[in-house]
Amino acid sequence: MPRSIDVPGLTHNAPIPVGARVANVLCSSAIAGKDPLTGQLAPDPAGQARLAFDNLRRFLDAGGATLADVVKLTVYVKDDAVREHINEHWLALWPDPAQRPARHIVVHDLQHGMALQLETLAVTS
Repeated sequence: MPRSIDVPGLTHNAPIPVGARVANVLCSSAIAGKDPLTGQLAPDPAGQARLAFDNLRRFLDAGGATLADVVKLTVYVKDDAVREHINEHWLALWPDPAQRPARHIVVHDLQHGMALQLETLAVTS
């Protein structure tokens, strides 16, 4: 049975958890570039990317995982111009090409001023 993972400041307006864990598998819901203290989106794509990746680390920690446990990252972007900001954090978090998770970017009509959202799948040992 799944165990809901909630992270202070990363709640959704819908009645869903930030993610769930079953055994050693951790899966997130959408992780946005919101400031966890204010609940507000950063005003620009660069700021949203920074906060989204910070929030990804917070989610992994709450679920008992690390960046090394991430096997896939799906990124939804409002437009392709956001890729440069994603790549900056991607390369900082996973600098070794032999140690990177799978990644998929989807252009999607995100709402409420979101430039991007992250979804992850992690498997712990």
